[in-house]
Amino acid sequence: MLKNIEPSQATKLLCALDVQPETEIVSLADAFGRVSARRICACIPSPPFDRSPYDGYVFRGEDTAAASPEHPVVLTITEEIPAGTAPRFPVTPGTAAKILTGAPIPEGANVTVKYETVTFTEDTVTLTQPYKPDTDIVRSGEDIAAGDVIMERGTIITAPLAGILAGQGICQVEVFKKPVVALINTGSELVEPGNPLRPAAIYNSNVYMLAGYLMHTGAVPHNAGTVEDEPDRIAEKIRTALENCDMVITTGGASVGDYDWAVTAAERLGAKVLFWKTNMKPGGSIMAAEKDGKVILGLSGNPGAAVLGLLRIALPYIRKLCGRADIHPPEVCVALRHPLNKHSPKTRILRGRLEVENGQALFSENEGQENGAVLSLVGCDLLAEIPAGSPPLPAGTMVRAFRV
Repeated sequence: MLKNIEPSQATKLLCALDVQPETEIVSLADAFGRVSARRICACIPSPPFDRSPYDGYVFRGEDTAAASPEHPVVLTITEEIPAGTAPRFPVTPGTAAKILTGAPIPEGANVTVKYETVTFTEDTVTLTQPYKPDTDIVRSGEDIAAGDVIMERGTIITAPLAGILAGQGICQVEVFKKPVVALINTGSELVEPGNPLRPAAIYNSNVYMLAGYLMHTGAVPHNAGTVEDEPDRIAEKIRTALENCDMVITTGGASVGDYDWAVTAAERLGAKVLFWKTNMKPGGSIMAAEKDGKVILGLSGNPGAAVLGLLRIALPYIRKLCGRADIHPPEVCVALRHPLNKHSPKTRILRGRLEVENGQALFSENEGQENGAVLSLVGCDLLAEIPAGSPPLPAGTMVRAFRV
């Protein structure tokens, strides 16, 4: 068992574990936010035919080569082509067709003009300037060619991708099943919201906060309840949860002391402990173990520290469990907006937000960075990482940060 390892090493150990998420078929209407389980290529071009970009007239550019205000060219209109209607006639020398936005270009035509730029009657259109062939025609496959990759395996299906899939006539998508993650809170002091708060007790907030982060990542949280600080009971609770869930997260019992039992419970289950504690603050009190191909993650009982352990250490693994290809959150290099007036004997994780001023990306630290603080997570979209051994840092110091 590794102890007091660096955060990056802890993340690598988790991400090195093999995962084989199952797949399922869902309707396109239910596919938004899901993770594609296979590469999908376009089977038809988009648009599927040459079309008009606006309401106007379509004709042969060659017919206008000598057109001028003094010598206008008058073309005979053969038909009107609305969107959704196939042309009935080809455009031949001396003819044109009235066309509406999105309608297919008739054979022989190679120019489209807006109706407000020309003179027209019900039967003719008059042109007073030459037009080059292939002017203002939206060509078939201009957006997507047949065979183009629409999305790779492990891609989150966004609104634009759902629209593209619909444009391909695809009504069902193979996606990865959402992993179910059990949340177990340890501690005799916990009371569920809605019940009277007894002396020396606190409300159980961790499960609801962690559940939100899990759902945002693409997992399904399962509240597996609360268990007293007793290793055999914790172990049995974890064992039961592992039967029906893909991962188990506990809060509390990951630190050091006579009443912290995460490691003991994992060992009594026969799980292999990957590491215990990382060299970071807050959130360094964290344990990871593996049992029958499933991860048991023990987080701090302090709400703020529990979230930081989840986001900094375990988030990439959970993304992998969801089938996502982008398992690591984006990293940015930002300047501290405000000075950090503390030494950092361990890697320090700061909660804050990204701000841009005069073209420079800044990290603005939120108030309340204590282990148990939760308010600093509100509006937090960036975690700054201060290297271990750093002295107090002045404003403007460049630091590494993670988007959350």
